[in-house]
Amino acid sequence: MELIAILVPAAGFGRRMRGIDKLLQPIDGMPLLARQVARACAVGAPVLVTLPANGARAGALQGSCAHLIPVPDAAEGMAGSLRAGARAAMDIGASALMVLPADMPDIETSDLCTLCATYYVLPEGTILQATTSDGRAGHPVILPADLLAQVAELTGDIGARSLLQAHPQRLRRHPLPGDRALTDLDTPEAWAEWHAARAGTATDG
Repeated sequence: MELIAILVPAAGFGRRMRGIDKLLQPIDGMPLLARQVARACAVGAPVLVTLPANGARAGALQGSCAHLIPVPDAAEGMAGSLRAGARAAMDIGASALMVLPADMPDIETSDLCTLCATYYVLPEGTILQATTSDGRAGHPVILPADLLAQVAELTGDIGARSLLQAHPQRLRRHPLPGDRALTDLDTPEAWAEWHAARAGTATDG
């Protein structure tokens, strides 16, 4: 039986937020991180969340379904989270690992379910990457089990981009509605623009 684990990397410091913890900013009455993890948990897959060794983010996830993974070397960047998540996924025998960034508020549970369903019918060993509706590559990304050992050896702050570049023949892409596969909130300006656009949509509706 195939088992896709979902990794929510949340150990980074978010330096572009200029001292504000973006993952604790409220959306719909709950911290962004808790909201994202709740959407992942609703898929019914194992959810792994990497966190700084110390901090308030773990408190925001109290009572969630997620398995929390401290990352002592979080200062290195994204690779620290990916290494820890890949090792945890291998430990539970996952057949694949979906990487779902914590700061992408437009990703819905339905998107995650669609990506999982799509992955299940693709040839074994496929890498599946979400795109915008017009084909721009983004997240989430699903990595097959045979690449997790390589993920566990990544370094730096560029994520798994090198793996995607190294295996273009295995890469398939699946569009999600609008720009949700690219929309992230990693600066105060991005937050302001997102809230303004959301308020405008609500007013139009």
